[in-house]
Amino acid sequence: MKKYLAELFGTFWLVFGGCGSAIFAAAFPDLGIGFMGVALAFGLAVLTMAYAVGHISGGHFNPAVSLGLWAGGKFSTKEIIPYIISQLVGAILAASALYIIVSGKASFETIGGFAANGYGELSPGGYSLSSAFIAEFLLTMFFLLIILGSTNERAPKGFAPIAIGLGLTLIHLISIPITNTSVNPARSMSQALFAGGEYLTQSWLFWVAPIAGAVVAGFIHKALFDKE
Repeated sequence: MKKYLAELFGTFWLVFGGCGSAIFAAAFPDLGIGFMGVALAFGLAVLTMAYAVGHISGGHFNPAVSLGLWAGGKFSTKEIIPYIISQLVGAILAASALYIIVSGKASFETIGGFAANGYGELSPGGYSLSSAFIAEFLLTMFFLLIILGSTNERAPKGFAPIAIGLGLTLIHLISIPITNTSVNPARSMSQALFAGGEYLTQSWLFWVAPIAGAVVAGFIHKALFDKE
């Protein structure tokens, strides 16, 4: 249970910190943190929880990461479903907390996009389904290559969370205008459940593309980079 609770808390912090920064601080009147601040918030959330609980659960906080590690031979098949359930519960609890906070604002009328992911009209930059799919696939693939490489037994010890956190920051700097950045089905699902409408109907892409990219990365790392 410690592993599953670690994944729950880690995913909670990722969604609460990353999506919370987008909801409350990105465009705060007069002085907001902008895309760069949101990107850094997601990276810091992963970095801090990787150090906090990564030694307990491995610090996945993302169904695509769990499946990518499985494809790379670094994660047990029997743990996949419990990990994904823990990640989804953590993400939904975080989204619930964000909803309670945002709905308590005096001028509250609607949650709007609620930092959810989308393509087409729901893309911040108006990018198409195919653009969104390619971006999410490639960015998740490279995210897993960063994770698998930095945690490899031959990599310098103790620095993996930094590489992973900075990698996720870079991913957000690239793709916030495209899809609002997912690379994480749990993060996408939790926000779409509250945003509703087309955000929910489009959520399939933010399962399929990240998982496909992660699994491909796992196979690539296993075949090309895992052994000398």
